[in-house]
Amino acid sequence: MRFLFSLFLSFFTLYTLTVRLSFAQEIDLDAGEQVFSQNCAACHVGGNNSVNPPKTLKLEALSQYSKDSIEAIKYQVENGAGSMPAFADRLSDEEISNVANFVLNKAKNNNW
Repeated sequence: MRFLFSLFLSFFTLYTLTVRLSFAQEIDLDAGEQVFSQNCAACHVGGNNSVNPPKTLKLEALSQYSKDSIEAIKYQVENGAGSMPAFADRLSDEEISNVANFVLNKAKNNNW
């Protein structure tokens, strides 16, 4: 019984570590910046919004419109809304994750 518990604990620890490492490796802010420059900057240069000015990428606006999490930003990028097009068919999951992390990182660090 003790052996099975040790085996389970070892497996769980290894699995958790592997998941954390793979998640950390998937986020590439430089790649996110490149995706942003190629797909988003036309309307969101400097974190602004040329189409709908109140909905900027600054943290205050992201919070106001419930877009202040990676999942919310990814959903917005994938599905679009209003005049923003959906990018799910144009960008890979990795690109969407990278650009979402890039946007939220810039907002949280007041870099817009």
